[in-house]
Amino acid sequence: MTYPKVTTDATPTGSGHPTPPAVPASPRFPEIEERVLRYWEQDGTFPASVEHRETGEDGSNEFVFYDGPPFANGLPHYGHLLTGYVKDIVPRYETMRGHRVERRFGWDTHGLPAELEAMSQLGIKTTDEIRELGIAAFNDKCRDSVFEYTDEWRDYVTRQARWVDFDNDYKTLDLTYMESVIWAFKELYDKGLAYEGFRVLPYCWNDQTPLSNHELRMDEDVYQNRQDPAVTVGCRLTDGPYAGALALIWTTTPWTLTCNLAIMVGADIEYVVVESAVPTGRPERYLLAEARAAAYAKELTGDPKGDVTALIVARVSGTDLVGTHYTPPMGYYLEHPNAFRLVTAEFVTTTDGTGLVHTAGAFGEDDKVVTDREGIQVVVPVGIDGRFTYPVTDYEGLLVLDANSEVIDHLKARTRLDADGAPGEVGSITEGTVLLRRETYDHAYPHCWRCRQPLIYMAVGSWFVSTTTIRDRMLELNQEITWVPEHIKDGQFGKWLENTRDWSISRNRFWGSPIPVWKSDDPAYPRVDVYGSLAELEADFGVSVTDLHRPFVDELTRPNPDDPRPEGERSTMRRVTDVFDCWFESGSMPFAQVHYPFENREWFEHHYPGDFIVEYIGQTRGWFYTLHILATALFDRPAFATCVSHGIVLGSDGQKMSKSLRNYPDVREVFDRDGADAMRWFLMSSPILRGGNLIVTEQGIRDGVRQVMIPLWNAWYFFSLYANAAQGGQGYAAQWSVASEDVLDRYLLAKLREFVEAMTGQLDRFEIASACDTMRRLPRRPHQLVHPALPGPVLGRRVGSVTGGLRHLVHRARGRHPDGCAAAAADDRGDLARPDRCPLGAPAGLARPVHASGRPRPRRGDGPRARGVLDRLRAAQGRPAAHPAAPVHPHRGDLRSGAGRALRRDRRRRGQRQVRRARRRRVRGRGRVWRLAPPHRQRPSGRPAARQGRPDRDPRLEERGLVGGRGRLGRRRRDRFGRG
Repeated sequence: MTYPKVTTDATPTGSGHPTPPAVPASPRFPEIEERVLRYWEQDGTFPASVEHRETGEDGSNEFVFYDGPPFANGLPHYGHLLTGYVKDIVPRYETMRGHRVERRFGWDTHGLPAELEAMSQLGIKTTDEIRELGIAAFNDKCRDSVFEYTDEWRDYVTRQARWVDFDNDYKTLDLTYMESVIWAFKELYDKGLAYEGFRVLPYCWNDQTPLSNHELRMDEDVYQNRQDPAVTVGCRLTDGPYAGALALIWTTTPWTLTCNLAIMVGADIEYVVVESAVPTGRPERYLLAEARAAAYAKELTGDPKGDVTALIVARVSGTDLVGTHYTPPMGYYLEHPNAFRLVTAEFVTTTDGTGLVHTAGAFGEDDKVVTDREGIQVVVPVGIDGRFTYPVTDYEGLLVLDANSEVIDHLKARTRLDADGAPGEVGSITEGTVLLRRETYDHAYPHCWRCRQPLIYMAVGSWFVSTTTIRDRMLELNQEITWVPEHIKDGQFGKWLENTRDWSISRNRFWGSPIPVWKSDDPAYPRVDVYGSLAELEADFGVSVTDLHRPFVDELTRPNPDDPRPEGERSTMRRVTDVFDCWFESGSMPFAQVHYPFENREWFEHHYPGDFIVEYIGQTRGWFYTLHILATALFDRPAFATCVSHGIVLGSDGQKMSKSLRNYPDVREVFDRDGADAMRWFLMSSPILRGGNLIVTEQGIRDGVRQVMIPLWNAWYFFSLYANAAQGGQGYAAQWSVASEDVLDRYLLAKLREFVEAMTGQLDRFEIASACDTMRRLPRRPHQLVHPALPGPVLGRRVGSVTGGLRHLVHRARGRHPDGCAAAAADDRGDLARPDRCPLGAPAGLARPVHASGRPRPRRGDGPRARGVLDRLRAAQGRPAAHPAAPVHPHRGDLRSGAGRALRRDRRRRGQRQVRRARRRRVRGRGRVWRLAPPHRQRPSGRPAARQGRPDRDPRLEERGLVGGRGRLGRRRRDRFGRG
């Protein structure tokens, strides 16, 4: 029998039968991988691995895997590479266990990423420009852009040796997929879990759309440090016992003062009234929290360490201040009903600011809760582009973030004007308003995860899923999910569920599945229709629906059935213009990919939830979260049974990977140099699959080749070499057998069984990193095989690597050693090539190397330690020792014993300490600073060469010209061996 029995590079012989070539000693892994990929493609290996396994009754033998869809309008990166390997390993393992595992690739094609790419290619920046171009033309560009890199994706995924079905893929832009999405929304609406609201959301003025709160928590770099101006402004109280005093409010968003509607105080906070003439030059009273008075010592006393308590004229609790009215800092909404009074709020603190918080209602989540409670209608004088609109005429057309400086200048001018009549442009700042302090505030501020521009919080209309209604059920179903790592269940994911907020699912954009809601365009005759299928649309609108994208779906209109007026005068039912957030579509993936409930209804019922998904840790606030919401709301089940959540891949500099920084190795270069399997081992064996982060370096990838792949290859190379040379060149066909009664054979089989059980258990639990550790700890050297019945290691520490064990197994399988393990042990000493020591002889071309003198060179396993271990092995078998007595130290005993090893360890440590001390000590000589030479480089006299005034010179290096030379290599070696 000839090894290897299977090859991808067989060449036909004269008889036409393929003859496997010899296993090369020095493999080129990338070339081997390319051959394997070609063989898989020609053979149809992957489809066969799926089709040859039965589904079982109601799919009982199927393993359901969900492939999270990536965006197709960008090139893949290391994050996709990492996740792709996990998506390949787990299904392959389940296939090996006999399960049928279908793997459909998917494409996320809708949403803001696709629109931004299309806008970039078209050279436009605003939604107004999109409308001028035409929604149809713009969406056609989006459709083209999302498939721009599909070939690159397929090539990339195939090269990493991942098995996945590209030919039967799904796309979120498919009509069938979109129909399932609108069905899901109608189900939520009918259950009372979908509603339209007007709430404060993080808003991207650059992309002109709101975002969901969970999108701000997916990546750490969403929050970036930012310097913003902070101001402390005094607003004049108009009634109550402290009328005329200035209530000091503090804000880090001066532009929101244009829309001030109320001042919030803490009910349990103690406030003081301080009288001072320092800020304006005339006596004024200032209201602020007592705990914050000292922070304003400089402004109120003129001295940063001044005593503010001496200026206190009154104390009052927050509760007693409620209902007091004041004059707002700007006069745009002076007649606004129910506004401009002091109200309570639980979130007011005294950790910073003044203890009085200004609120504009429409520009803060908590603020709007307070204004809604107080019956104050919010105002939003800001357009979709983030610029002021009427009636804020002083800053109209100005981006709100850029208006901060002008607002502050107007506040300054008003303060000076009221104090001493200094002229200046005051805008709409009301008389009596005082700017007490201006400062710079450093804080972490949210930025758009797509365009990286700073966000604003703004009240906008949106459709929501009421996740707060189903929060408790989501927490219960989370307990049924197996999380890897386990702490995510009640940690990052569980805590996020506990604090869930209603999910904003609509976007006022163009490219996406439509919100299937039609409304009457006449408020006098209100009506709302929600559709959940193409059939429902066709029945009401009387047309065949072949595309659900804008603008085609927007053209579906009909007269309002609730309008009693005659035909031609009735109001019209028109679709709301919003589209779904792309996260709603990706969360619909389990049922939408199979067009549920319109097709595959029975199949879905038996295959939901899925058995396995994997993505990075940020998806606990993204895909994992949206999957869980829709599964709970629609099916009252978890969406997945097991989830692997890995860490983040970082660049070689420890920062997030960036194309502009070029801080990571090129994937293609790594594949071509080291191979995809080297990358696979590097990523899968790292702590990243336990939730940690990973820095990708070329050295780490190469270490995987050196430490894992080459040793494995060497084992195969050795086995094939000797197996083919056995029996006079006739070859040896290995067969599985457990019949041997030899204690060493039984022990090896037992260790193999332990390894198989450990590996199987870890992969059953999806603990891939632990499985890699088990593989790494698999005894690759026979000295690690310890049997309780034998005294010490079974074989010597320096008895080779995997090849030593294979030599033993090959000879045992032959059953032709006359003295059993002794011959195998001699073989492990490297004596297989000596016919006088091994009756089986040596394969051709493996003569033992010799010196020029003819004396054989020593080989691994010939040392005294290995001989001693072999003697102990013989003694355990009741056989006499084959070697003379071991050397004995007068105090330590047998140098091969534990005491002898301790002696050598102590000597080594003493030498290391001497080297460290010598390197710390410096002496002067001939005007230069010399380092003491380490002990192994000292001269026979014992005196360091450095103290003799010149660097230590190794004669062997001098002969090669590497010490004292003038070349670069010479200088390096000279510095290394003595010169500082």
